[in-house]
Amino acid sequence: MNLARWTVGLLAGMSMLALAAPADAGEVRVTVAEYSAKTGPYFAEVKKEFEAANPGITIKYEVVPWDVLLQKLTTDITAGTNADLSIIGTRWLIDFVQQDVAEPLDGYITPEFKDRFIDTFLQPSIMEGKTYGLPIAASARAMYYNKELFEKAGIAKPPATWTELQEDARKIKAQGAFGFGLQGKEIETDVYYYYAMWSQGTEILNKDGTSGLSTPGALEAAKLYKSMIDEGLTEPGVTSNNREDVQNLFKQGKVGMMITAPFLSNQIKEEAPSLKYGVAAIPAGPTGARGTYGVTDSIIMFKNSKNKDEAWKLLDFLFTKEQRAKFTQGEGFLPVNKEEAKMDYYVNNADLAAFTALLPDARFAPVIPGWEEIAQITSDAMQKIYLGSAEPEAALKDAAAKANGVLKK
Repeated sequence: MNLARWTVGLLAGMSMLALAAPADAGEVRVTVAEYSAKTGPYFAEVKKEFEAANPGITIKYEVVPWDVLLQKLTTDITAGTNADLSIIGTRWLIDFVQQDVAEPLDGYITPEFKDRFIDTFLQPSIMEGKTYGLPIAASARAMYYNKELFEKAGIAKPPATWTELQEDARKIKAQGAFGFGLQGKEIETDVYYYYAMWSQGTEILNKDGTSGLSTPGALEAAKLYKSMIDEGLTEPGVTSNNREDVQNLFKQGKVGMMITAPFLSNQIKEEAPSLKYGVAAIPAGPTGARGTYGVTDSIIMFKNSKNKDEAWKLLDFLFTKEQRAKFTQGEGFLPVNKEEAKMDYYVNNADLAAFTALLPDARFAPVIPGWEEIAQITSDAMQKIYLGSAEPEAALKDAAAKANGVLKK
């Protein structure tokens, strides 16, 4: 989604915010992002429990698929028909704040409430000293590997570097499987590239605020992935596979290694319980650098809400230890609540421990206007490189120029 385009429509519709239909007294409307088949049932239970504990307040929620969520919010905000609360990608928050549609929550947040959170996950929603959102979901990325394929290929342990990963992928290929699952389309295609880029010591943005795509490290990362495709170390048709496609190949036992989020562990337990797998750190680069992608989604309150006090009561309820545990464990995320993180479920979970160990190396999407447009520019460049329709250096220079154009707006 191109935020630069939707903000124009948002600005045009700001005057319509006041035209929103009057909210029913005591009704809190919530736009919910759909994470899995468990999302709707969880919020149905929230409605039941919260209404029982808070007579006079009713919850009305709508579950919306992620791929249409931003467009729906844009349309609703422009028409002044948006809900009181909504789950959003935290990377969208700066645009909501700049357009003055997000309500600061600091007037409701007590020191005790703030202390519930692991600070790493709360910080992305704080802008210019004001808290505009709460981390409803959090995750990082790590490398999954198929233990049976490793054993057949004579691989003793997961690779520590990208060079070792290539060597292991060759051994797995020789056994008739795909060595490394590489995503090539849709959401987080750019992120899959950043794993290799960060390992080269390169950042998405240079220190002067310009794009890092034209740096030597960015080029080396692109060449690495392209060489693996050309050598047949990845699955065929990389640009036809999104994150779910690669995860499905892994669950089917066809891929030796792939990088993704904690929720794959839950999917494996439910859909492929006999699959023997492990979770390890993302490989390091030549100087030992490595990076994982830290992600938060936030729940925000809209400024034009007519029932802010009731909406806050729901937020307070959602961020209790008990509710956090139900949601986080059901969806397969990392805990954002300190007390929740102490629960045996997390302390004794080897998969989640691998993700948690990577958090010191986590990078979050830059909090800048137009980030979604820059992410799409990067994804488009990687697709051209993977397909062989553009040379890596030329594609990256072109992408950097386009990204810099967005950054200057």
